[in-house]
Amino acid sequence: MTAEQRRQLDAILRQSAIPSDSDVAEQRRLLHALASAQPLASDVVVTTTELGGVPTVEITVEGIASRHVVLYFHGGVYVLGDAFSAAGLASEVGRRAGAKVFSVDYRLAPEHPFPAAVDDALSAYEALLRRGTAPSDVVFAGESAGGGLSVATLVNARDQGLPLPAAAYAMSPYADLTLAGATIETKREVDATLSRELLQPRVTDYTAGEDPALGLISPVFAVLSGLPPLLIQVGSHEVLLDDAVRLARQAATADVDVTLDITAGVPHVFQTFRPLLDEADTALNRAGQFLSAHLTDADLLTG
Repeated sequence: MTAEQRRQLDAILRQSAIPSDSDVAEQRRLLHALASAQPLASDVVVTTTELGGVPTVEITVEGIASRHVVLYFHGGVYVLGDAFSAAGLASEVGRRAGAKVFSVDYRLAPEHPFPAAVDDALSAYEALLRRGTAPSDVVFAGESAGGGLSVATLVNARDQGLPLPAAAYAMSPYADLTLAGATIETKREVDATLSRELLQPRVTDYTAGEDPALGLISPVFAVLSGLPPLLIQVGSHEVLLDDAVRLARQAATADVDVTLDITAGVPHVFQTFRPLLDEADTALNRAGQFLSAHLTDADLLTG
C-alpha cells in the first residue's frame, strides 16, 4: 500500500474520465476502451452462454473445478458496460472464492429501462436453480450498478419466494438513484470518475418515469430483512461512499449479517485496478475469504 500508487492511479483515471456531456454511445465506447486496456489473466477462459434466455459469459480459472458459482453483475449505471468487459474483475472474484462465474449480460437502458435489468438478473438466477444448482452453492457479486443489482436481485428473489444464495458481495454499490447521498457533493473533488453531472442523465435513462426511490431501483430504500450475509466494499474517495454506508445501515437494521469494508484513499471500484494498487488485491482477498467461508459453511450445513 503506497500513496504513490494511489496518486498514479488518480492521474490515470482523471486522464481517461468519461466527459459528463458526452452521449450514451460515446460513453459506452470510452468505458469499453478503458475495460479492454487490462488483458485477462492467461489462466482465465471466457465462454459465451446463456441462462434462462439471458446472455451470459461463463468464466473459469484453470485449476478451479467446483460446483460453486458466482453470479456476477457488471457495472455501468445500468446504461453502459457488458458481461465480457467485466470478466477480468469477475474472474478474480471467482478465483478467490474457488468458484466458476456466470457474468450476466442484462439489458441496458435507455433501450431497455427498468425493470429490464432486474428481470434479467432474476431470470438468470432462476435458470441456475432449474439446472439443479443448489442455492447454497451460489453467491452473488457485482460492482457499481451491478453491486446495487445484486442486492435488488436478492430482494426480488426473496419476494418471489425463491431460495436465496449463500452470500453476496457488492463493490462500490450504486444503491440510491435519487442521488441523495451526502457524498455525492462532499466527495466530488476526490472522485476521479463519477459525479452528479455524469450520473443524473443516466438515472433518467434507466428509470424512464418510474420513481427512483423504488426498492428494486434503489435498494437503500428496500426492506432487506431475510437476506443472506452481505459484504460491501467501498473506497473513501468516491461519491457513492454514502450509498454503501446507508445500504449497510439498512441491512444491519433489518438484522442482516453485513460487513462494511471501507478502504481509505481509493477510488470507485478500486478492485478493478489490482495490477496497479496493492489495496485492490488485499480487498479481493478479503472478499474471497468471505465468499468461500459462506460457501463452505453451506456445505457443512447441507452435508
